[in-house]
Amino acid sequence: MTTNPLPSAEASPVIGVLALQGDVREHLIALAAADAVARPVRRPEELAEIDALVIPGGESTTISKLAVLFGMMEPLRERLRTGMPVYGTCAGLIMLADKILDPRSGQETFGGIDMIVRRNAFGRQNESFEAAVELKGVEGDPVEGVFIRAPWVESVGAEVEVLAEYGGHIVAVRQGNVLATSFHPELTGDHRVHGLFVDMVRAAS
Repeated sequence: MTTNPLPSAEASPVIGVLALQGDVREHLIALAAADAVARPVRRPEELAEIDALVIPGGESTTISKLAVLFGMMEPLRERLRTGMPVYGTCAGLIMLADKILDPRSGQETFGGIDMIVRRNAFGRQNESFEAAVELKGVEGDPVEGVFIRAPWVESVGAEVEVLAEYGGHIVAVRQGNVLATSFHPELTGDHRVHGLFVDMVRAAS
């Protein structure tokens, strides 16, 4: 499966948001604010037309089941294998992990980052919180991280770069063209993390 290359490094990249479940609209707005052409993606033919993809927060087991139902699991894995930039937030981070420490029965991931993650590690819905996070690659003040039933990264492989920690736990990582955060920057109105991802997409082109 192939996609058309960007005409130049200055062109606005076409970035999809996996629209199976979760906070899709907020990511579309944040990507547009970061100078990308943003569109929802639900089917393999739509996946073939984008330069990069965001996997939003939501419920990782539901995203896993719907990805299989919509025929997206294998095409997305193939795009990851061939270097498509992908950014996952919260449940999206779980979906990008090569291994989940405590998976639900039958739960699958797309993979892409050599890491082990723990679901709901920061607590349940009523224990959600916001915190300032120093994120490598983002200039200026710390990023305001919104943690909602958030996972954390238990461990990473040698090729994974840790971009941020909070409370002694890894909450942001990057491996090649794949970026993931435990928190939701799309809910804050601060589009710097999406800007970082758009820069990654431009560099990959």
